[in-house]
This record gives sequence, structure tokens and C-alpha cells, in this order.
Amino acid sequence: MRVRSTPKGWREHARAVLLAGLLAATCGLAVWTTDTGRSMEDTTVSLRFRLRPAHPPKDLAVIAIDDATFSDYDHDQAWPYPRSWHAQVLDELRRLGARKVIYDVQFSEATKPAEDLALFDAVGRFPGTVLAATETNARGETNVLGGEANLREVRAHAGMAQFPTSTGGLISRVQPLVHGRPTLAVAAAESLGHHVDLSAFEDGGAWIDYRGAPGTIPAYHFSDVRQHRLPASAVRGKIVIVGMTSPTQQDVHPTPTVTDDLMSGPEVQANALWTVLHGLPLRTAPSWAAILAILALALTPALAALRLRTLAVLTAPIIAAAYLGVAYVAFLHGWVLPVVAPLAGVMLSAIGTVTASTLTERRLRRVVATENRALEQAVRERTAELHETQLEVVRRLARAADWRDEDTGEHVERIGLMAERLGRAAGMTVGEAETLRHAAVLHDIGKIGVPDRVLLKPGKLTPDEWEVMKTHAAIGASMLAGSRSPLVQMAEVIARTHHERWDATGYPAGLGAEEIPLVGRIVAICDVFDALRSRRPYKEAWPTADALAEVAAQRGRHFDPELVDLFLAIAPELDAELHGTVSDGRSDEPPSLTLVA
Repeated sequence: MRVRSTPKGWREHARAVLLAGLLAATCGLAVWTTDTGRSMEDTTVSLRFRLRPAHPPKDLAVIAIDDATFSDYDHDQAWPYPRSWHAQVLDELRRLGARKVIYDVQFSEATKPAEDLALFDAVGRFPGTVLAATETNARGETNVLGGEANLREVRAHAGMAQFPTSTGGLISRVQPLVHGRPTLAVAAAESLGHHVDLSAFEDGGAWIDYRGAPGTIPAYHFSDVRQHRLPASAVRGKIVIVGMTSPTQQDVHPTPTVTDDLMSGPEVQANALWTVLHGLPLRTAPSWAAILAILALALTPALAALRLRTLAVLTAPIIAAAYLGVAYVAFLHGWVLPVVAPLAGVMLSAIGTVTASTLTERRLRRVVATENRALEQAVRERTAELHETQLEVVRRLARAADWRDEDTGEHVERIGLMAERLGRAAGMTVGEAETLRHAAVLHDIGKIGVPDRVLLKPGKLTPDEWEVMKTHAAIGASMLAGSRSPLVQMAEVIARTHHERWDATGYPAGLGAEEIPLVGRIVAICDVFDALRSRRPYKEAWPTADALAEVAAQRGRHFDPELVDLFLAIAPELDAELHGTVSDGRSDEPPSLTLVA
């Protein structure tokens, strides 16, 4: 039974939900302007690259110093090869009709005079050759081929080969200048007669409009060129990038185009050159468009709540899905719209409008109850409906994070139940423990911001990947910060502190002992115990006795000693209830035998 709002009640409700929408929009704008938001945005750009079909360019080719080349010359010459070999390759490419050659190999140090002269003469026979550099002097001059005078004599150019890196070491952008000198892509474009507008580059560099995953640009063996085995059709009229592609020489890099493969330096340079030659076709959307998107997504659930009230929360996933489609279509047309901040805005708006609706509806029902006792049952039903809707949103958000991590969602439910029981044993009231149960399910919500290449990696994480993984605690707390809801406030504390350790060796803040909030200490024990008792891709579930022994072993190290004693007393009965069937899942702990280490 619905309670009919009075005009005054409706106005109060309207003010509350619109305020919730504005607060959500403010949070979305804050996410958009922070480093955390930008790093999370890089992940969404990577996903868009992977969804977009490949478009192999017809005017580019790579001459690869690859494993096949090493195999051909294994008995003749180790790397680095004599410069006369590179001279032979340049002469052969010129004979085959290559339009331009960009040499992504360093020629800044002198070798044997005869070898250096052979390369110098070959470059002179192919005017306009572009050579890679990584260092300059105070005047922006390089020492490639012996210096600027030699380059001018053979009408060659030198460009800087470095790229800036984004989150996780991804190469996503190309800069116009490095140390005051044009980058290799810009130098090559200008040598081809293109005017490059350096002011068109965004701060931090222009997006590289990758044509596809590694291998999209055709590559041919260096040894085939040197031995005259390459057909002219492979390079005639094309821009050719020569460079190292063998992984053993470490000139391979992560790019946004693929999760588990690396792209060679020459192919990255080729994609950067294509981007510059085509006028930087991929651009960040204007600030006004980003702000408009954040405001629209944050305010839509609030506006819907004016008529739909708590059912307005159902508009959030529809709006989010529609916006993701818009962002992808915009990407196909060369615009990078923000995704993380608008989605954060709509998520927070959904929670905020439900909370606002709950509070105003409760107030209205108290007024109605004083006028007509017959409506008391309707008030209770409505209040329960609103409360369950709010909790359902929290549970679904928690499951969204775990489903991204290939979990079943049972892990977060068990954490909540164990945390509630341990909270009651530690002296919490029934209401506080119940709030803890619902807040605990959001402990790993920050995994939404961890790149797929780290979160879904099947093997052991590298130290750098582990540092990226650890950021999920701060990301989760940031996503939940600023709420007026006690549940969300407690969830923020848990997300931030459940990886802190009693001995102050945890993360992200290195808190120790009772500096760690009680709810964080409680969830830390429950999270580790459930991880030990669950089957994971890299381990079987531990027996109950072994898992309890491990928790006991961490008493005073990882965990609060008093909480450990309380947990050991209730754990056997709790474990029998929750782990009758061991679930599959994936933990954010490093894959080792002792997850609490």
C-alpha cells in the first residue's frame, strides 16, 4: 500500500533526492579530476581498444630483427650486428622501392671506422632516413651518426624514441618533443613533408590510435632483407620501420590493445607514426562533454526518483549500459569519453537517492501514522521495502566486483556473515553487527579499478603488478568516501583498512595494533580464513584445522590477538555452516601457501 505524499512531503522528497544527485555529481567530478580516476580511465580505454576491430594500415611495414634472424646468424655474428649489415639492409630497401626508412636502432656510439663509414654512406644514398635517439645534450643535439653535422651531410634526421607510460607501464600516448627534440614519429612525419602542429598534442601526449593488436602491421625478417629474399611488393612505396622485435632484447611493451601479449618497439613506433600522419585522430573528449556526461548520469536517477521513488535505482544500470554504448561509439569516431567518473556518479546517485527516499519516506510515514493508525502496517512495509532495496544495491555492487574477479559472489556473503558473528562476540550491539555484515560485503569493491591484466592474471603477480593490485584498497575507499550513510561509511573504513596488519606491515597506510579500526581488524581475519578455506585456481581449499592453525599462527602478527581468540572459539561451528561446499574464487592476496604472510 502506497502512502500518498502531501505537497509539503513531496517537496521535501524532491529536495533530498536532487541533493543526493548533486552530491553524486560532485563525487563524479572529483573522480574525473584525480590521478586515481585517470589511471582507472586508462583501463577502460584499453577495453575499448580490444573491442574495436583491427584496421591494418596498407602503407607501413616492419623489418624485424627477430628470433628467426638471430637463428639465421647464430653461427656468424652475435648482436649487435656490424653496421655494414645495416647498410646492406638500407641499400636493399632502397632498391626494393621503400618510400621511407625509420631505423629504430641506436647508432650513437662509434664502432670500427670502416663499419661506421659503410652505414654513413648507405644513409647518404637514401636521403631522408630517420634514425632513433635516446639522449641529447643541453642544446637538444644527438650524437647519432657522430652528430648533427654528419646528419645534415647525409640529409638524415634523428628523433627521440621514448614514450611516456601510463598505469601498469602501458604505452598509450606519443609526445611531440622529448628534451626539446621531436620524437621519432614526429621527425618521420616531417621528413615525409607533413606539417605537424605540435600544439594539437594534449598534455602528456596524444593518444596513439593503435591499428590493432600486436602483429597487425606486417613484419618481415631482417635476415631475408639482407639476403635479398624479400619480394619488392612487401615494401614498395611503404614506410618501413626497422628494429628489434625479439623479446630477449626487451624492446617489447604492454599496450592497450591486448591483455596478455606485448608489442615490439618498432610496431609501437609504426602505430605512433600512423597516428601523427593522420592528424592525431584519437582525442580526449572536451572538458564540457565530460562534465555534461557526469552531470547527466548523476542527476538522472535523482530526477527519476521524483516519480519512481526507490524504483529509480533500477534506472541506474539502464543508464550506465546506454552510456557505455555511447562511449564506445564515440571511441569508434575518434573521441575518448570518460567512463569511470560518470559510472561512479550514477552508482553513487542510485545509492544516494534510495537513501534520500528512505529518509524522507520515513518522515512522511511518521506524520501519516499520527493522523491515521490504520496506515502503520503500510509504513512498516514501505520502510522494509526501502531498506531491502538499499541493501540489495550494496550486495549487487559487491557481487559486481567479485564477478569481475571470476568469483561466484558467495565469498562476499560468507565474509559478511562471519564478520557479523565475530562482531557480536567482540561486544557489538545487534544493530552494529548487522551493519557490519552488510558493509563487509563491499571490502573488495576497489577491484573494479584494478586492470584486467593484473586482476585476472592466472599466475603469480610480479612485484610491479602486486603494487597495482594493492591499490584496490585505496580505490575502494575513494569510491565509498563522502557518504552520509552509516553503512557506506563503515564500508569505506573496511575497504581502506582490511589489509592492514597488527604488526604495522600491511597496506595501504601501514597502521598497527589499535590504530586499525575494529571493523577492519574483524574483516581481515574473516577474509583470510575464507580465502584459506576456499578453492582457488592456484590452490586447493585448506582443511578447517589447518586454516585455524594458520589464523592462530598470525596472532599478534597479522591479526588482533583478542579477536583471534574469539574467532577460534566460534570458527568451527561457523565453518560448518558456511563451507559445507567449498566455493571457487580468486583472492587479492599473492598466490602463496600462506595467504596471511
